[in-house]
Amino acid sequence: MSLATGLLVVIWCSATAYTLLAGADFGAGIWDLLAGAGPDGRRRRTLMEHVIGPVWEANHVWLIFVLVLLWTCFPPVFSAVASTLWLPLMLVALGVIGRGAAFAFRKAVATPRQRRAFGVTFAVSSLMTPFFLGAMAGAIASDRVPPGIAAGAVVRSWLNPSSLLTGALAASACAFLAAVYLTGDAVRSPDADLTEWFRRRALASGAITGALSLAGVLVARADAPSLYHGLTHRAAPLVVTSAAAGCAALGLVVVRRYLVARAAAGLAVAAIVWGWGIARYPQLLPGLPVSQAQALPATLHATAVAVAVGLALLVPSLLLLLTLFQREQR
Repeated sequence: MSLATGLLVVIWCSATAYTLLAGADFGAGIWDLLAGAGPDGRRRRTLMEHVIGPVWEANHVWLIFVLVLLWTCFPPVFSAVASTLWLPLMLVALGVIGRGAAFAFRKAVATPRQRRAFGVTFAVSSLMTPFFLGAMAGAIASDRVPPGIAAGAVVRSWLNPSSLLTGALAASACAFLAAVYLTGDAVRSPDADLTEWFRRRALASGAITGALSLAGVLVARADAPSLYHGLTHRAAPLVVTSAAAGCAALGLVVVRRYLVARAAAGLAVAAIVWGWGIARYPQLLPGLPVSQAQALPATLHATAVAVAVGLALLVPSLLLLLTLFQREQR
């Protein structure tokens, strides 16, 4: 394995971590929109805020990490993506900012009307951010982002069947992850109705995510033939793994085995992320393989050293944070 490929693996691992951790946080925001009013709505939102509160900003470390490594190690890819997909990228940034500000201000304002306004902002931002991230992924996967500065269509590159379906799949996967995770946290509370509320939504969002995944394969066959070929050949084992893990997660939720269901749901989402990457490899963009997109060797070596030091500090810190918080909840 070349150093460039090794760093690409690190980028993909970081993207997977962001999908599983920040994705669940986005999903909690989506359920915040649908939590309802009155005492029941307040109890559901209180649980969601308690679960995501200590870690939700830390999750964005992975997105920053991905962007920095991409522009450092594969600058032609970063420049092409940023210049062609600048519109959905800007909407993602607005979603992250709006979500963070609304989450903080909702706790500080005094009137119910203000709390509702910030609550809606938080929820809508939580929905739009994964949607546009997924739309960007669909644009890249369907070969609509060519190499070069602003070489692709600003709107058509991400406003197409593959991108729209991938955006919807990203949002539904976030909702599914969050519902499964939150069910596992709700079961620790004495409120059985709270657990059942999230359990029903985990089953519903899981079924929707599975249907969108199947539809995605059919859309890719017609709209993104190179991606379809990769998913049905090289990445086929991961696609099967994702489908099996997703079905297992739903079954485990049905029988109320929530801890194992979390692992199965995470595996289902992670497998499809890696399936997409392997289906595309070694092409990063149309006609641009890893060997032609990589930075100079000196840059790659320096980055590898910095990444090793950074991960040695970051990963144990995040694991400690998650462990301490889970112990606090028990």
